[in-house]
Amino acid sequence: MVPNEGPYVLGIDCGTQSLRAALFDLHGRMIASDTHPYPIEYPEVSWAEQNPEHWWQAVRVTVPDVLRNAGVSPREVAGVSVDGTACTVVVSDEDGIPMRPAILWMDQRAHAEAEEVTATEDPVLKYAGGPESPEWMIPKAMWLKRHEPHIYEQAAVISEGTDWLMYRLCGEWSASLNAATCKWNYATPEGGWPDRLLQRLDMTELRDRWPDRVLPMGAKAGEISLRAAEEIGLAPGTPVAQGGIDAYAAMFGLNVVEPGRMALVMGSSTCHMALCGEARFGSNVWGPFPDAIMEGTWVLEGGQTATGAIVKWFADNFACREQLDAQKRGRSQFEVLDELAAEVAPGAEGLVLLDYWQGNRTPLRDPLARGCIYGLSLRHGVGHVMRAIYEGTALGTRHILEDLRGAGFEAKGMYAAGGGTRSQLWLQIHADVCQVPIYLTAQPEATALGTAVCAAVGAGLFDSLPEASGQMVRVAREIEPNELWADTYDRLFERYVATYPRLKDLMHEAAREAEEDV
Repeated sequence: MVPNEGPYVLGIDCGTQSLRAALFDLHGRMIASDTHPYPIEYPEVSWAEQNPEHWWQAVRVTVPDVLRNAGVSPREVAGVSVDGTACTVVVSDEDGIPMRPAILWMDQRAHAEAEEVTATEDPVLKYAGGPESPEWMIPKAMWLKRHEPHIYEQAAVISEGTDWLMYRLCGEWSASLNAATCKWNYATPEGGWPDRLLQRLDMTELRDRWPDRVLPMGAKAGEISLRAAEEIGLAPGTPVAQGGIDAYAAMFGLNVVEPGRMALVMGSSTCHMALCGEARFGSNVWGPFPDAIMEGTWVLEGGQTATGAIVKWFADNFACREQLDAQKRGRSQFEVLDELAAEVAPGAEGLVLLDYWQGNRTPLRDPLARGCIYGLSLRHGVGHVMRAIYEGTALGTRHILEDLRGAGFEAKGMYAAGGGTRSQLWLQIHADVCQVPIYLTAQPEATALGTAVCAAVGAGLFDSLPEASGQMVRVAREIEPNELWADTYDRLFERYVATYPRLKDLMHEAAREAEEDV
C-alpha cells in the first residue's frame, strides 16, 4: 500500500441534489470528502430551478471541511477543478450576481423553442444528432427572451452553472469546450460558435452574452482569487483547471479514454457516454460531439432524464412504512427496498414501467413523454414496484444501447459510477437486461475523481488527461450478466418498446393539459 502523500488535487462536483468536494492524491485515492445538499424547486409542471448561491454556499462549507478532515494545508492542494450538471443555465449581471434562479438541466419548458431550432435544419445540428433538446442552451435562452425579456435584455452573462462556479473561484469567465460542444451547438469542424444558427433564430445577441474564452477540460483557466481564497480556505494562486459536464468528467474518473468503452453514470438521471475514434452519425442519441473531451475523439451521449430521481420519488412518497422500518433497524431505507425488490422474480410478475417521469431524452427525444406503470394487480406490493422501477430504468439503458448498435457502436463493457452503484441489485439488473458486463472502479466517486484528474493536468502534474486517468483509476470488480434471464428480459424489452407508440398521443395530451392547468 502506497502511503498518502502530496501533492493533492481537489474535485468539486456540483450535482443536482448536492455538491461534493473531494480531495485525492495522485494515485486516485480519496483522502477526504464532504457533501452539502440544496433544494430543487418545481414551480410548474416540467420546470426545475435552483438558486446558484446555494451551490457557492455548499463550496464554502465543503472545501474547508475537506481540508480540515484530511489534515492538509491549503498550500498542499496543487490544483482544483469543477464539474456540474448541464445544461443548467445561469443568468448573471456584470458582477456575476444571478438575476433569476438557474434553469436546471432537466427543465423541459423550452420544448416549443427546441422544435424551432430543429426546424431550421441548420447543418451544425448534425453534430448534436439532429433534433435539438429543450434542455440545451439556445432553446432555454430563446424562452427567456420571449417570456422574461426584462431579465434577458439586462443580462451580462448567460452561462452554464459550471462556468459560473469557475468565475466565483478565479474571477475570470470561460466556457467549457465540453459543455459548449454538447449543449450549445458549438462545433469545431464548423468553425466553433453556431453564428449561422443564431442568425436564423434572430438570436445573434446571445453570442455577446456568452463567455469569449472556450477552453478544453483540463486546461488551466485561472487561479484561485483572493476573495475566493478567503471564503473557501484554499491558497490564492492555486491553479484552477477548466471543468465540464459531470457525466463527461466521470469518463476520466472511470478511465473511459479509449474508443469502444462506455461510461454509465447513474445518478438522479443516467448518462451513457460512448467514446469513438471517428464520427458515427445516424443514431438517435446525442452527438457525435467532436473534441468534447479530447481532441481527435468523438462522443455519443445517451441519457435518461430520470432514473435515481424515480427511485427517490417512490421512496419519499410511497414507501413510508419501509422508511420507518429502516429507522427502527438502524438501516438505510434503500437497503430495505432493495431486499424487498430482490425477493421478486425478474419481470416483477407482469409489471412494465416506462421511465419517462421528466420526458425521454434519448432515443425518443420526447419531452412530452410521461412515465407509466401497468400490469398492476392486488397481489403487487412495494417490492414489485421497486423491482419494476429498477427494470424499467435498465430497459431504458438497453433502448439506448440498441440505438447505438444501429450506428455501429458496440458496447463491450459498461464502466459504472454514481450513486446508483450503491445498489448491487440495480447493477445486476442492468447487466442482465442489457447482457453486457459492468465494471466498477476502486473509487466509486468517479465524477469527483475525473474532475480531480482535470485539476491534476491543469496544475501540470501530468502531461495529458489519458496519462492522469491511467495513473489515478483502476478497475476493482466486474459484474457478469446472468444468461438465465436473457429470454425473460428480451420479452420484457419488446413490451417496453411497444408501449410508447401506443400511449404517445395520450401522453402528449395529458402533458399539454397539465401545462395549461398550472
